[in-house]
Amino acid sequence: MEKLVIKNNLKNNDTITRTIRMSGKTFDRINQLAEKNNLSFNSVVNQIIEYGLNNLKEN
Repeated sequence: MEKLVIKNNLKNNDTITRTIRMSGKTFDRINQLAEKNNLSFNSVVNQIIEYGLNNLKEN
């Protein structure tokens, strides 16, 4: 499977605000990725979700 590449040029104005819960460890990893790539936390989360949905193996 191809690995996720975090991109710097993604902007989407079609957004919905939701609250999610995640472990502190996951939060820290995403936050580190955001800082390393000079992106917002939300941008990284959305890229991870899109990658997961696009590579989902359905039954």
